[in-house]
Amino acid sequence: MLLVSAVRERYAVDVPVVLLGPAGGWRPLLPSQRVRVRGRLRPAEPGEPVAAVMLVRGPPEAIGAPSSVQRAAGALRGGLREASDVLPDDQRGLLPGLVVGDVSRLDEEVRLDLATAGLGHLTAVSGTNLAITAGAVLVLGRFAGLPLALRAVVAVVAMIAFSVVARPSPSVLRALVMGTVAAVALGTGRGRDGVAALSATVLGLVVFDPGLARQWGFALSVFATGGILILAPRWRDRLTARRVPRLLAEALAVTAAAQAAVTPLLVLMSGRIDLAAIPANLLAEPAVAPATVLGFGAAVIAPVSMDLARLLVRPAGWAVGWIISVAQWAADLPFASAEWPGGAVGVAAFGAAAVAGWLVLRGRARRRLVAALAAGALLAALVAMPVVSPWPPPGWLLVVCDVGQGDALALAAGPGRAVVVDAGPQPGPADRCLRALGVRQVPLVVLTHPHLDHVGGLPGVLRRRAVGAVVVSPSRVPEGEAGRVSAQLRTARIPEWQAVPGMRWRFGPSEITVLAPEAGVAPQGPGEGATANNASVVLLVRWSGPPTAAGDPPAAPGAAATPASPAAPAGPGGRPASGTILGAALLAGDLETEAQESLLRRGLPRVDVLKVPHHGSSRQAPAFLAATGARAALISVGAVNDYGHPAPLTLRRLRWLGMRPYRTDLSGDIAVVATPNGLAVVVRGK
Repeated sequence: MLLVSAVRERYAVDVPVVLLGPAGGWRPLLPSQRVRVRGRLRPAEPGEPVAAVMLVRGPPEAIGAPSSVQRAAGALRGGLREASDVLPDDQRGLLPGLVVGDVSRLDEEVRLDLATAGLGHLTAVSGTNLAITAGAVLVLGRFAGLPLALRAVVAVVAMIAFSVVARPSPSVLRALVMGTVAAVALGTGRGRDGVAALSATVLGLVVFDPGLARQWGFALSVFATGGILILAPRWRDRLTARRVPRLLAEALAVTAAAQAAVTPLLVLMSGRIDLAAIPANLLAEPAVAPATVLGFGAAVIAPVSMDLARLLVRPAGWAVGWIISVAQWAADLPFASAEWPGGAVGVAAFGAAAVAGWLVLRGRARRRLVAALAAGALLAALVAMPVVSPWPPPGWLLVVCDVGQGDALALAAGPGRAVVVDAGPQPGPADRCLRALGVRQVPLVVLTHPHLDHVGGLPGVLRRRAVGAVVVSPSRVPEGEAGRVSAQLRTARIPEWQAVPGMRWRFGPSEITVLAPEAGVAPQGPGEGATANNASVVLLVRWSGPPTAAGDPPAAPGAAATPASPAAPAGPGGRPASGTILGAALLAGDLETEAQESLLRRGLPRVDVLKVPHHGSSRQAPAFLAATGARAALISVGAVNDYGHPAPLTLRRLRWLGMRPYRTDLSGDIAVVATPNGLAVVVRGK
């Protein structure tokens, strides 16, 4: 019910309206709770199943309290979240999502891995969760000696309670109705036609809420259930006829049938095929039931005894940890998710491929041939490709990670170690890049300035890695992001140092020197954004000798070496007077023209590689670019951005100066490697 106040009249209407506003004030609210909001109404887009869109101003004002049932459900969800705090960060975020669909704390990297591995459905509470809940209740009822009819009633009550706790999303409603039909059939002792029950469920739900017919999630749920009902029994029987153990045949058939049924929809929706989904689901499925049962048990017990709830959560965390490991492994496989034409053309192409595959696989000899070819292709993908096109390339010194519109770089610091400069906008891409490089220890992190596209991914760098210390800009603009970074570091007990020109470190083959900014003297720019950019930490990186494990010992968590004294006197070109030099790079953060000109006046060393400031924006001083003498220009930029980065003018200037631009939006990750002839640039490719 939406109460709309106009200038002279008030209207009470009962129509769906989309509210857009800050999420913070809405999180504590519960279903059934009445609220008052103020905002601006505008018409919905033509064809959308809503009456209007409201741009909300300020937080909502609660009117009254939610129902006692919803308060109890909220207490159970809150209890599960609190009990999950004893688990590691990735597990504490996934367990509530797996049990009751609460993804408020789900780690972005875990979410990305689950989606890539075809396991994203695990956090969308649906038939699997209700089936596990009902199955556990039926087993307990049988041990208690309850008659069949009473066991069915208890199962229905348990499913309804679970649906209230998990919130009635479309997938939950569909699964609840389907489960209730199945429970009634079980309790009356009458056989049930699963397809007829599913059809009646879909029809009833669409009549009740026509908007479900436009929701991809509802369609995927229906298709998956239909695939399990129609295809799985036949495939299971064929596998058992070939002497496959029944439990394994059941698992293979159900997983393959569900994936086969939803693949056409995925192609239509997103234009991709999840090749890793079937093996990932087979490996993850055994852990879903114990995690769900133990997690729901912890949610029920938490309001009574938090200590007992935490005891249940710990083994549930082991199961969730297994699922996370499977998702990570599957997501890292070559071609885990393959591109495919989207829309009707993609569905038609997929249908033609499926028919061709069915014709090819009809004969036993042809099946064996296809199996041999598939095994050879998989072997080539897992073994030959890393040999032919290895990543990271041998002898890498610097890698610019493809993190979208933002910066994240890794500097070689010895085997399994890297110095990280900036972390990108989100944790997932930064963590994925460091995982690909095999980085387990980060002796030093440098955050050039507190903008989200440079510091938002810091949790991804910290995840499961020993981090020594973090160096930040002396500027605290913008204060919000700077404060958030400081809070994260205090929580992780990692030292935070302010950058001072002359600071120098040596890790493995990399010698890192801070050139700027000087505290309190960063040039001002047009607006707060430019002021923060001009206060970026600027680093000079020199590489000497072949990459070795020499250098500082690995840093323990929360510990780091004290910054070295200012850089030693330099020879011509700004390089040390002695030693074998492989090359040098200038990492210029997001400097804009004012700070570039100031740095140029103080003297700028010549380098081989330039990390182009500010994602290649147009605010570049030509004299600054020329003074670096770089031959390679690295640009970290997102394929889709609203800023026009990199600017065509900047690209032309770089080419005029003899620099070759390398862009992450076109080439993916970019590596600078050591070769017998000096430095070279290798791109990973999209």
